[in-house]
Parts: sequence; C-alpha cells; structure tokens
Amino acid sequence: MTLAPYAARQETSRGRHVAEPSSGNRTEYQRDRDRIIHCAAFRRLEYKTQVFVNHEGDLFRTRLTHSVEVAQIARTIARSLALNEDLVEAISLAHDLGHTAFGHAGQDALNECMKPFGGFEHNIQSLRVVDVLENKYAAFDGLNLTFETREGILKHCTKAKARHLGDVGQRFLDDSHPGLEAQLANLSDEIAYNNHDVDDGLRAGLLSLDQLAQVPLFARFYDEVITLYGQDLSAKQIRHEVIRRMINYLVVDVIETSQAALSSLQPASVDAVRGAGHALIAFSPEARRLNVELKRFLYKNLYSHHQVYRITSKARRVIKALFDAFLADPKLLPPKFSERVPPTGDDADRKIRARLIADYIAGMTDRYALDEYDRLFDPRRLR
Repeated sequence: MTLAPYAARQETSRGRHVAEPSSGNRTEYQRDRDRIIHCAAFRRLEYKTQVFVNHEGDLFRTRLTHSVEVAQIARTIARSLALNEDLVEAISLAHDLGHTAFGHAGQDALNECMKPFGGFEHNIQSLRVVDVLENKYAAFDGLNLTFETREGILKHCTKAKARHLGDVGQRFLDDSHPGLEAQLANLSDEIAYNNHDVDDGLRAGLLSLDQLAQVPLFARFYDEVITLYGQDLSAKQIRHEVIRRMINYLVVDVIETSQAALSSLQPASVDAVRGAGHALIAFSPEARRLNVELKRFLYKNLYSHHQVYRITSKARRVIKALFDAFLADPKLLPPKFSERVPPTGDDADRKIRARLIADYIAGMTDRYALDEYDRLFDPRRLR
C-alpha cells in the first residue's frame, strides 16, 4: 500500500532511545506492535475490567478485547486515509497498558491515594510500562519503542507533568499535535468504548432498547433496522444490527471529515501535521454532537447504574486498602518491589515508595487484586 505524504514512515522516524539494528523482515512499527503483544502487561489486560468486573461474565469486554477492537477500527480508517496501519495498530494495542484493575474506579482510587505523591494517570502509566517497567531485555529498560508509538500512547498530559516526560512530553509544552496515526488511535478508542459499552450494557440487562431508543444516534439506526426487518428480530439481533450501523456511521464520518481536512490543508509531511494548529482526524460537528449525547446517556444510565456503582465502590475500597497497607509497611510488598524501597523516610523516599506501590497495584488484574486483598486482610488466609 502506498502511504500518503503525511503518514508516518519508518525512514523518517525519530527513532528509539537506544539504537538497534533494523529487523530484516519487519518495519519498525511492526516491531513495536510485536513487542507490545508479547509483553506481560498486554497479557494482563485479559483480566482487567472495561466496565464489568472480570468474574461477572465471560462475554463482557475486557481491556484486552477492547484494545483489539480499537485496533480493528483504527486500521480500517488508516487504510482509507493511506496512513501507517502498523503504527496505528501498535498505538491502539498499547494505549491501555497502564490501566488499573476495576476500570476507571480503580484509576480514580489510585489517583486519590497518589495525590500527595504526584498523582496517577493511566496513560502516563502506559508510557511508564513501555519505557521502564517491562524490563526483560538485556540492552535497555522497557520495550524501547519508537518515538511515534510512544507519542500515540501519551494521549493527554498536563504541562507540569509533560516537563518530566522528555521528547514525548514536548508537544504539550508547544501546544502542537501528534501525528495522524496517534490522532486516529485516540478517536478509534472513543468509537469503540462508547458503542461496545452499549452492547455490554444491553447484554447485562442494565440498559434497555426502550431507553436507548430515546438516544438520537441509537434511535436513527434502531428505526432503520425495524423498518428493514420488522419486529420479528430477537433482542440480540436488534442489538447487533443497530450497533454495527452506529460504528459504521462514525467510521465513515471520520474518514470523510478527515479526508476533507487533509485535502484542504494538504500537509506535505508529518511535521506539517504537527504544526497544523488543530487535529486533522475528527468527527463532523453532527457526528460529534450525536456521540457526545450517547456518552452522556452512558454516564447517567450505565456507569452510574446502582449495580455498577456498588461494584466500583467495592473496587475503590480494595485499591485504597491495599495502597494504605503497603505504604505503612513496605515489607508486605513482594520482594522484587520491597527490595527497591529506600531505607530512609524523608519526603523524596516516600515519593519513591509510593510510586513503586502504584506500579505494583496498577499491574494487578481484577482477580489478583481481590486475592491480594484477601491475603492481607482475611485472618483465615495464611499465605
């Protein structure tokens, strides 16, 4: 496939922190993707919550299945726009590597615990995973990914934190934009989680078709499906037929809107994209409005549903209890973490201690966090 002038190319890549010989049969971005797929943090995503805690059912999405779905949507759009599919896939597969157990409830709880020590953000943690924590290579820490993949992983960041993130943090200080593949992975994430959360919410019985028929984006395609097929379809068939149309509508809208923006600007390089002054991969105003209305509906009716809230409330208590216990007594940590805790107790050392604890907790799967909680606090558990 011929890439557009504004697509990322390995020959113009800003490279890796540690230079490596090229791979004879893979592009640099394929190499990034392969390292991500084979890392431990990627495997753990199978047992990390998207909305529903892992043990609630085998058919609900996890961080792993969500990441695969993001990659599929992103590659579809990338091909239509002549962007680098290997790069957009690598970013999509890595974007949630730093997420905690228990979805956003886990992240919020860990961020609250870490506030005195610099806070916790899952996308900065994803970058930390690939830069530092995946330490299985002899020649370098982390996965030594290309700048472009790392740039895409860091979707958002405050200027205060960007100052400490080196090359990938610079765009937040300059108010510039990332490459198109990074912009695309970010938007594909939004398409995937909104529509697939609708799917999981309906499957779980926490949302109903009648409720969703009041949401303009869903209603548009619900009416189309009923007109085409009548009322004889099962709820499962209706759900699938509507959601596939919603995703297709948003994907086509992104392609057409982005093509128009690119045709208007005609950027001749990735650097021209970075300096464009605004994102070039985007929804049309109408699609953005419909998507925002869907998102608001999900926050009100799914993420705040009392059954979801009760589970996430428990999750927050688990994360906070683990953090407080480890901070008070680092010897409770596994040796590979406790051995790195500084022996003294000044503010700088406490910050290092807290970050080590955050690394440990953020790496936990749902069930591991629950087991660790039991091991620490259930007097009947001796090990």
